[in-house]
Amino acid sequence: MGDRFDPITLEILWRRLISIVDEADASVARTAFSSLLRDAHDYTCMFTDRHGRELAQGTFCTPGQAGAMALGVKQIIQAFPLEDYRPGDVVICNDPWLLAGHLNDICVLSPIFHRDEIVAFTACVFHHSDIGGRIASDNHEVFEEGLFIPPVKLYREGRLNEAVLEMIRWNVRTPDEVVGDIRSQVAANHVCARKILEMMEEEGLDSLDGLAEEIIGRTERSMRQAIEGIPDGVYPYEGVIEGAGGREDITIRLQVEVKGSDLRVDFTGTSPQVDWGGNVVYNFTYAYVFMAVKSAFDPDIPINEGAIRPVHMTAPEGCVVNCRFPAAVAARMQVGHFMTEMVFRALAKAIPDRILADSGGTPAQTNIFHGRRHDGQPWLTMIIRGGGMGASSRMDGHHCAIFPANGANTPVEIFESDTPLLVEARELVPDSGGPGRMRGGLGRRMVIRIPDDEYAPLPPVTIAVQAGRFRYPPQGIFGGRPGAKAKFLVNEAPADPSGLTLCRPGDVVAFYSAGGGGYGDPLDRDPELVQRDVEYGYVSLERAREDYGVVLDPQTLRVDLEATQALRRSLRGQSRP
Repeated sequence: MGDRFDPITLEILWRRLISIVDEADASVARTAFSSLLRDAHDYTCMFTDRHGRELAQGTFCTPGQAGAMALGVKQIIQAFPLEDYRPGDVVICNDPWLLAGHLNDICVLSPIFHRDEIVAFTACVFHHSDIGGRIASDNHEVFEEGLFIPPVKLYREGRLNEAVLEMIRWNVRTPDEVVGDIRSQVAANHVCARKILEMMEEEGLDSLDGLAEEIIGRTERSMRQAIEGIPDGVYPYEGVIEGAGGREDITIRLQVEVKGSDLRVDFTGTSPQVDWGGNVVYNFTYAYVFMAVKSAFDPDIPINEGAIRPVHMTAPEGCVVNCRFPAAVAARMQVGHFMTEMVFRALAKAIPDRILADSGGTPAQTNIFHGRRHDGQPWLTMIIRGGGMGASSRMDGHHCAIFPANGANTPVEIFESDTPLLVEARELVPDSGGPGRMRGGLGRRMVIRIPDDEYAPLPPVTIAVQAGRFRYPPQGIFGGRPGAKAKFLVNEAPADPSGLTLCRPGDVVAFYSAGGGGYGDPLDRDPELVQRDVEYGYVSLERAREDYGVVLDPQTLRVDLEATQALRRSLRGQSRP
């Protein structure tokens, strides 16, 4: 088989595999019911070999789901003896400890048969807006958070298990939407399986074993070569994450050890699991550790089993980043998303030009809204909001980026059509990006009003907020300064973001996402870039002067170079010890 896969043939087959998974991905956008999937793209499609080793994932994936699936799909496959699988079987599961860390992420997995033999598996994970339970970050156990589905067969030899679907239907608030999205998952797997079998027939492949070994082996060698380019050593870091709603801070201790072509991240000394929903399972923690390593070392290497082999992780069982069942995990991104930036921080001395300052989209700002319409029908929707991305050595941070997660902002028109709520503002927040030689991205303000029509008053609306950065802003790096903090306001007053907020008709809710941290000394920023920022409304005249030492004519907004040089000399003098 090895002789057949010359470099050109291998590249063609690899690109075809990616296009196949992307086609399954595209089918989701066409068939999914909820805007969280259809518009925000909070799902991941994947294809593995017959052993469950990841071969390819969709181009637009969510790192937390994809990285966790690379570990978890193997375990789900093993829930049934290999000989028990039949053509037409479909397995469903949302066990957080097997998958991506909370109950809303449901996996649908299908075996692919070629000439009566299993040759591969295809799987997709969707973040469903609702899985029942109490949707809040202040839950105490996973039992409060919704329906727990162990690995079970949703279809047996092509025949739907109606009992499983009915069980799901009767445990969620919007059953038509949830069931519709599950059917979309089944359809995505069908697309992937059909296209892979077409490829095998056209290429004359009896199995995928040889191709899998070639792809995985080459990727592993490339990843190891990238790691070998980093100086050997142990790189420690200790960070703090705010507890939800004023709860006790969480300490994350880690050390990154680079030794030859292997890299190990050890979380010994990290805080124990907590009595709220920020606990993280091992797979989800690993996913964002891998995200940091992969993006910093070589973002162009393919992502599959070979890429994860050189990256090892240790986390004591029972700590907040490797929690034990039945810990509450619904808000796991409030801690788990920080793992990427903390690995960046640990590696800052080793690879200063390849990392980012802290991002305001870490963690992703997730809001769940639910209530009843005037006619009593229940509605529920979830939106994910980004913050300002941290700056890098070469670029300003992007505005409103969902990083290190991946996703898209739900359009206002979609949100208003899915709910009875009204969006009064969605705008960038000036001066929210952390000053630096490279500026952090801006945060975003979103204002939502609950309608108060006197002739048909809307029932109260419940809002759950899963977010962070309310106490500690995203930090800058190498002299860069912090971005602005996040805020959650109800009728212009600060509100507790950790539980459920009940809003009545006429209430106005405002969400502010944090700005990204800056990179490098702001006094080293090109004055013309500061001028551009002021012209675009990103930075005010006052902050241009105070933070960057740039003096602009208030009428023309042109830089006064002589005054700027004098002011910067003065500010540098003040900053000396």
